[in-house]
Amino acid sequence: MDKEKVKTFVEEIKVLGNELADKVKALIHEGNVRRIIIKNEQGHTFVEIPVSVAAVGAVFAPVLAAVGALAAMAAKFTIVVEKAREDEPPVAGTEAGTRPQ
Repeated sequence: MDKEKVKTFVEEIKVLGNELADKVKALIHEGNVRRIIIKNEQGHTFVEIPVSVAAVGAVFAPVLAAVGALAAMAAKFTIVVEKAREDEPPVAGTEAGTRPQ
């Protein structure tokens, strides 16, 4: 993937404390997630996880253990997920950035 063709977008997911670790684990296994931020109901950030680091096997288990410990601290969380998305290639027969008439 060329860096120029990759765009990021942010998605917010509301979860209960007992769902937090499982949801973070599922997000880490997605290929297009760049960063995960876990916030409480008031919007205070508990932890930011750069997924490229978390995806390394040796770091993966402690990250999930920390997320599990966070789940005991509050009932509801917001997971902010930063994902990468490639630009769509231009339509054949057109210049980049223009659409056929």
